[in-house]
Amino acid sequence: MKLNTTFLQTGTNLGDRLANLKTAEQQITIHIGQVVITSKIYETEAWGSNDLPAFYNQVLEVKTALSPEEILAKIALIEQQMGRIREQKWGNRIIDIDILLYEKMVIQSKALTIPHPEMQNRNFVLIPLMEIAPDLEHPVLKKTIEELYFESIDTLEVQLLDD
Repeated sequence: MKLNTTFLQTGTNLGDRLANLKTAEQQITIHIGQVVITSKIYETEAWGSNDLPAFYNQVLEVKTALSPEEILAKIALIEQQMGRIREQKWGNRIIDIDILLYEKMVIQSKALTIPHPEMQNRNFVLIPLMEIAPDLEHPVLKKTIEELYFESIDTLEVQLLDD
């Protein structure tokens, strides 16, 4: 059985944010695959709205036998089990899990876009991803994560959470 590498981003701005990220990681291990590396946790202002509580974000490298579409279905299940309610785009959320990359695949369907279409524009994605995979190449933009970070025009502050 071939295991593929995927990078997932987890984020939360409601409730016990540290516990939410830990629960998401545990559920990813159960339903999606082995978490190989986790970035540190970063706190960031909410994207698209500054009147929401700050988010905690983390990137996980996962080895999985699942296809991207199967991962997407498992993510929806995990988010639902954790109590996520989709009320508004860029709104509050108990948990958000995004597929950033899956191997070197490029997928553009109604349900799924890989690589994540906005990752190169969001420091809260690039900084934790750069921490664990700085030389990883974006399969469309053909630049490393580190290069994308240094070219980013995102002005939101991303702060490393103290241990």
